[in-house]
Amino acid sequence: MEIKEQVLSAIREAGKPVTAGEVEKLSGLDRKLIDKAFKELKADGAIVSPIRCKWEPADK
Repeated sequence: MEIKEQVLSAIREAGKPVTAGEVEKLSGLDRKLIDKAFKELKADGAIVSPIRCKWEPADK
């Protein structure tokens, strides 16, 4: 599974807006990989930020 897919899956599983740190705890992925995936997911419009520094899937 691609890193972006793993990050998006972890965000969906959380069921609430999450920070990159929370995704790190949920997924076990390296923080640098998560930050890169967040940047790409934001550019793709796959995640949105309802609260500052917290993210959720755009298709919610």
